[in-house]
Amino acid sequence: MAAPRSSARGGTARGGAKATRIPQISWREPRPAPVALVSGPEEVCAERAIAGIRDYLRAEDPALEVSDVRADDYAPGTLLSLTSPSLFGEPRLVRVSGVEKCNDAFIQEAVAYLDHPQEGATVILRHTGASVRGKKLLDALRAGSGDGIEIACPTIKRDSDRVDFASGEFAAARRRIAPNALRALVSAFADDLTELASACQQLIRDVDGDISEETVTRYYGGRVEVSAFVVADTAIAGRYGEALIALRHALDSGADPVPMVAAFAMKLRTMARVAGHREPSRSLAQRLGMKDWQVDRARRDLSGWNERSLGLAIQATARADAEVKGAARDPIFALERMVTVIATRAPFGEQA
Repeated sequence: MAAPRSSARGGTARGGAKATRIPQISWREPRPAPVALVSGPEEVCAERAIAGIRDYLRAEDPALEVSDVRADDYAPGTLLSLTSPSLFGEPRLVRVSGVEKCNDAFIQEAVAYLDHPQEGATVILRHTGASVRGKKLLDALRAGSGDGIEIACPTIKRDSDRVDFASGEFAAARRRIAPNALRALVSAFADDLTELASACQQLIRDVDGDISEETVTRYYGGRVEVSAFVVADTAIAGRYGEALIALRHALDSGADPVPMVAAFAMKLRTMARVAGHREPSRSLAQRLGMKDWQVDRARRDLSGWNERSLGLAIQATARADAEVKGAARDPIFALERMVTVIATRAPFGEQA
């Protein structure tokens, strides 16, 4: 069966490059096309997108022929050979990896293929964006040649992006996870999206019913206990002694001071955005571009805080951020000072 062809066209530009005229598809909702460009560095998302296209095609015809090609070790004639109709006319899927390292033979044949894609064949081009190699091919595809699509897989760096990623994992499986459980899970795997994805899938497979914070703690308690967000939550709640113990535990477990400060900064920034607003959580969240649960959590965190203490905490965090990035010789002392100011709600040196 031939892959469906899309006629939709966009008009967004890419950083000064030619305007993109092919449809932009979410990696969570991939669909086949004669040529599909899976672009961007986030391998977890790229793997999901490629697997999704394969499953889509296999559901249509179990006789799908799947072939893998390396663009950096490409032999002339391979693409045409693998996409040409077979004796029995089975659909073909050709997955091309390493397009960012492709050789000249691949560029030449792939550009030519865009003008004459084979009926019943789907070609997936995986380009990480690590180099401009293959730009001629990408420009031709994005300009509309080959009736293709693009599935972007940008880097997921921000905590809010990781929360959205994990939330999407459970939503896709039609499973519910409590907001606090979601935060605990994301903070436990803040440094590795692949591990976060695996943890989400394990909970989806193993746990019946809704997933609670207790469930996450039972599965990943060791990681949750030493996360930066546990330290931040404890300090913001005003539990000074516990916050220092949690900080030491996190550092002894190998926590990096830079993301530790980033966790504090993210929480305090959210608290500052929410402070003083009395409108319902849903409408405030929509206006600020946040999730309902983020507003509710920030309002709980603001208990016991005022404008002065919040300002001091933000200043202390900004100072610690500079110090752990090289402005001071002792990043551990910088962290302890930040935690002290935040947990005691007083300038450093004036704690009771």
